[in-house]
Amino acid sequence: MPKEIVAFDFDGTLSIRDSFTAFLKWRVGPLKYLGGMLRLVPAALAYLGDRDRGRIKAASVDVFLKGIKREALAIQAEAYRDEVWKKFMRPDALAKWEEWGAKGVHRVIVTASPETTIAPFAERLGAENLIGTQLEFDGDDRVTGRFATPNCRREQKVQRIRAVYGPDVRVLAAYGDTSGDEQMIAMAEEKGFQVFTRKP
Repeated sequence: MPKEIVAFDFDGTLSIRDSFTAFLKWRVGPLKYLGGMLRLVPAALAYLGDRDRGRIKAASVDVFLKGIKREALAIQAEAYRDEVWKKFMRPDALAKWEEWGAKGVHRVIVTASPETTIAPFAERLGAENLIGTQLEFDGDDRVTGRFATPNCRREQKVQRIRAVYGPDVRVLAAYGDTSGDEQMIAMAEEKGFQVFTRKP
């Protein structure tokens, strides 16, 4: 593994908004999405007390994705990427992404969204790696409704980067847009917080 990397958050950084909730709404349609959101009310009320984003996100996986086969989900995620790409990706972020790529630097997307739903975006970008929250699959390769890893935000981003690249990894630059990216940005030499603002 390389010892020098550049890390990009995805949602709100490379993209204009959260991709996971947008994907869930896209795949089930407005009416089913509304019904699912009603089922999430208890989880939303619990979030007001514990502020555990991972728990409420896992609840949404249980409501909207439980039982779907890994391959089917990957196909849907790819179709979603193709449909939204032109209106979803920030041009200034893409320019910076390509700038680092032209220098031959190893670029990694580090996101709290599920790796499975971000993978098609990472593939089209030519990302050298993708680190995200991992969905749990059962023996039949279906989504269990749970995560296999902790929610990849805040300190988890730092821990996952070091787990992959080693404790002495040099982060040349890191870009993000929320408090969930602060620790990752803090470890970088070039600190890019909310630097991408353009819309397609």
